[in-house]
Amino acid sequence: MKYIVNPIIFRVVLFVLISLLGISNLYSQQNTIAGVILDGAKPVPFANVYLQGTEIGSSSDRNGEFTIENIPDGTYKINVSSIGYNTFYKKVTLDNNKVLTLKISLKTSSEQLEEMVVTGTLKPVKRLESPVPVEVYSPAFFEKNPTPSIFESLQNVNGVRPQINCNVCNTGDIHINGLEGPYTLVLIDGMPIVSGLGTVYGLSGIPNSLIEQIEIVKGPASTLYGSEAVGGLINIITKKTLEASAFSADSFMSGWGEYNLDIGSKIATGSNSNLLLGLNYFKYDNPIDDNGDNFTDLTLQDRISFFQKWSLQRENNRIFSVAGRFFYEDRWGGEMQWTPEFRGGDEIYGESIFTRRWEVLGKYQLPFKENILLSVSYNDHNQNSVYGTTRYLADQRIGFGQLTWDKVWAKHDLLFGGAVKYNYYDDNTPATSGLAGNKEDIVWIPSLFVQDEINFSKKHSLLTGIRYDYDKRHGSIFTPRIAYKWKFTDNDILRLNAGTGFRVVNLFTEEHAALTGAREVVIAEDLKPERSINVNLNYLKKIYSNNGTFIGLDASAFYTYFNNVILPDYDTNPNLIIYKNLDGKSVSKGISANLDMAFPAGLKILLGATLMDVSNTTNGVTQRQILTESFSGTWSISYAFRALDLTFDYTGNLYGPMRLPLLGELDPRQEYSPTWSIQNIQFTYSGVKDFEFYVGIKNLLDWTPNKGNPFIIARANDPFDKNVQFDNSGNAIPTADNPYGLTFDPSYVYAPNQGIRGFLGMRFRLN
Repeated sequence: MKYIVNPIIFRVVLFVLISLLGISNLYSQQNTIAGVILDGAKPVPFANVYLQGTEIGSSSDRNGEFTIENIPDGTYKINVSSIGYNTFYKKVTLDNNKVLTLKISLKTSSEQLEEMVVTGTLKPVKRLESPVPVEVYSPAFFEKNPTPSIFESLQNVNGVRPQINCNVCNTGDIHINGLEGPYTLVLIDGMPIVSGLGTVYGLSGIPNSLIEQIEIVKGPASTLYGSEAVGGLINIITKKTLEASAFSADSFMSGWGEYNLDIGSKIATGSNSNLLLGLNYFKYDNPIDDNGDNFTDLTLQDRISFFQKWSLQRENNRIFSVAGRFFYEDRWGGEMQWTPEFRGGDEIYGESIFTRRWEVLGKYQLPFKENILLSVSYNDHNQNSVYGTTRYLADQRIGFGQLTWDKVWAKHDLLFGGAVKYNYYDDNTPATSGLAGNKEDIVWIPSLFVQDEINFSKKHSLLTGIRYDYDKRHGSIFTPRIAYKWKFTDNDILRLNAGTGFRVVNLFTEEHAALTGAREVVIAEDLKPERSINVNLNYLKKIYSNNGTFIGLDASAFYTYFNNVILPDYDTNPNLIIYKNLDGKSVSKGISANLDMAFPAGLKILLGATLMDVSNTTNGVTQRQILTESFSGTWSISYAFRALDLTFDYTGNLYGPMRLPLLGELDPRQEYSPTWSIQNIQFTYSGVKDFEFYVGIKNLLDWTPNKGNPFIIARANDPFDKNVQFDNSGNAIPTADNPYGLTFDPSYVYAPNQGIRGFLGMRFRLN
């Protein structure tokens, strides 16, 4: 049966609908926002444009142009974001069918592929133009999992692992691609002021608010940076005074009672000068023993650090800056009933470390037509430590001066440089003792280097360089390198790097296993400088889709060959640490990749993975290096709930098994660690002007290294070995009280002892 609509009724209904629509339009004005988004004069395609707190938005086209229509009357906050740029905000009021036309300029951010880097070539270049692969991380990256020090923050960087070397005092070093801490050079503003004795302390107490970015180079960089840049380097770049916030503060506390405060401020000291000030304070004084061994699971710390940087604006934008930092820390760990009056005694075991260091660095661009830069730095590190009854007193002073001439000639981008490094080291261990008694170690190392980047075309460039260092102990040392870059499209880059590295003898003897009294340090021979040869193949790919999605791939294959390697030998004799040059070879090889994805809806994903094989071969026998994982992974997943001004972050890492330092064949602890992971979540609310509030949970899986082990610290019930019986060779004898024949040793460690815990904090920035 068919239904026939009466024509009169149809006309009446149509008239009513049209009338209602007209009335609706009359009382609900529809407005329009249109415009163009630029980076300088260059359009920014596929930028996201939306009205904060609503679902109204659009994206720019290939010409950077956008249009948003049918916007109801009201006051809105326009939000413009794009990968590689700082987010743009603008408040607007719309009414009466208004058409608002905007010209929006975005500023580049430090979380992008186009950021400026200096670490790879000692001169500022765009990351895509650098022939040396440089990874860059901004403070925003580390804010996804807030920590009280850069040392801990690096746990979320692929291929980089903070290694804790002591269950009691929690000191450690930084591993890059599985290589030991002494092979990692740490710089601040390009100056090597963190070295040897000061690594873990130098990476603490730098306010996050004063950091512009952290640049990481994996592989030898001795051609530019000299000794210790054997396995890689970490360069902490502080902010320029003109770019810093007028005032900033960041404070958080954890469920364990940790408290951290960062404060930064910028002060105008004249019409052409500014002063950047920073303060970091960290305190933890709540002893916790969750694993039940009567030892603190986390070292108690009271730390304060002051930082200041003064910059002068000069003619032709020439550089002149002076910075300084003072650091003091009191940390202790040990038996739960330990108090300061037991320091150095044999009643209650404790490890107490007083650290004081100060640093100064400056840069001055000479007033010539040519670009000539003078850079200087100096640091003084004093440490007063007690490990049970063993005292470790040490002083280290490092002075550094460098003059570079940056010259462009035809297709050649040249860099000439000369440097001198002064290293003073003195402690009360065998490292500085000789036939005549204790004698400080003083070394001057002058250097000359030259670098030439030849740009054959827009797609092809070749970087060559060589460095000459003279050490009176070892004579002349040459370190060449070569790098080739093929930029076959604007979004595809292939880099091939080959270079050498070296590390002169600078035996760092804050070796916890020795200082606890469990082992004795033995220097078996006159040590020769370590040498390395590295080849690295890197591929960088960027993909931009029409809907604003971004995908970036950064993948590398690496191979490093070492000779004359100085490794502490724990295996020959469980009572000794024997230092000598390896009679054989050491090899680090593997592949590494980072995948970076960002979607218009507010989802960002960063995934990293590294597969590696680090081994030592001597007398034809190859063995995996101790405390080195075969694979690792990191991730950071963030989602912005824009209408709620809320961001969710899920971060974590995954590590494969590591060979661990056992005390003998009877030691019941696991020889290899299991695969383990630390995972964290965080919620950040930014709906209040100039404020951010964040809350989260660390170590969601509640992973600690005692799981699956009968104990972590050997002989924790007898830390002074009072009930241990020894044979004539000094080896512990199994007894009823000591069935495994062990001595006290807290060096069996591969993961933090902190379990699951909550945290909350607040940030404030006044620009």
